[in-house]
Amino acid sequence: MRYVDEYRDPELGKRLVDRIHKLSTRPARIMEFCGGHTVTIFKHGIRQLLPPTVEMLSGPGCPVCVTANAELDKAIALAKEPGVILATFGDMLKVPGSRSSLQQAKAEGGDIRVVYSTRDALAMARDNPDKRVVFLGIGFETTAPTVAASVLQAEAEAIHNYFVLPLHKLCPPVIKALLDSGEVRLDGLICPGHVSAVIGSRPWGFIPTGYGIGCVVSGFEPLDILLSVEMLVAQVERGEPKVEIAYRRGVKPEGNPQALRLMATVFEESQATWRGIGTVPQSGLKLREKYRSFDAEAQFQIDPGPTLEPAGCLCGDILRAVKTPLDCKLFRRVCTPEHPVGPCMVSSEGSCAAYYQYGADHE
Repeated sequence: MRYVDEYRDPELGKRLVDRIHKLSTRPARIMEFCGGHTVTIFKHGIRQLLPPTVEMLSGPGCPVCVTANAELDKAIALAKEPGVILATFGDMLKVPGSRSSLQQAKAEGGDIRVVYSTRDALAMARDNPDKRVVFLGIGFETTAPTVAASVLQAEAEAIHNYFVLPLHKLCPPVIKALLDSGEVRLDGLICPGHVSAVIGSRPWGFIPTGYGIGCVVSGFEPLDILLSVEMLVAQVERGEPKVEIAYRRGVKPEGNPQALRLMATVFEESQATWRGIGTVPQSGLKLREKYRSFDAEAQFQIDPGPTLEPAGCLCGDILRAVKTPLDCKLFRRVCTPEHPVGPCMVSSEGSCAAYYQYGADHE
């Protein structure tokens, strides 16, 4: 397939690997933030191709995984409300909350429907005027513009039975929180491609200037990843950290102005709770006062009950890259994709799912 096969060419990949081996003389600890990058790295065995000087770590860039139990509990509680239809992406169904999951709530009678876009949820609200349709707003900057557009569309059409449970999270603030924690030492960061397609590469500038760590925005094919690693290794070797783009077919320094305007019109920054990381200032999005009538949290009395965490689950530590799935006693024994204990095993972009699917003996 044109424009894809070129980024999977084995010969080009071999050349990139050879160049990385020749170039790398200093230790380089590189984190890929995005769960999509994690999957590519494991699927294509990229860790095994790199020299011993290059160590790869997986970060918290999986929207499903970082959704806190308290947030999921709110969604489950909403789904149990009479007259409510909860519209959600399918990857949220099996994520375990404190006492249940959306899948279990659906089995118990909750009206929970899988959608592929906010347009589906809006259509649901139009077709069911006697129901209150709540869209579960999960995701990073990538999905937030579409949710913002749906709110503006609902306002324009006077669809008063459409609501959003706003649980979106912003990536640059959480990376700052990780770096400030000092838990993990990094020499380079592979920045998320789809997020950067929206926000651009400029918001990552604080990483080299404030922390002396280089970063490269990457695409999602194996050669994208290898090129990004080569660029980061070159920065480490030269001692010149900076922001670079290895995904120019999808990312511009300024990002997508229209998408950014949509977000800024409907949302404002707020604090958000990240699984395993805690509350991070200005890392979430809430609806502006003008659009508060579409905010499910403001319009419903939600009582999710006390928050509980699964005993023995290391998902939080894995998201912070201080542990790997191999450190977890539940991995592959109790926790499997069929019976997940934590969200890192549920999501296709979760580290535990990647280890499970592509082999656990990577360390």
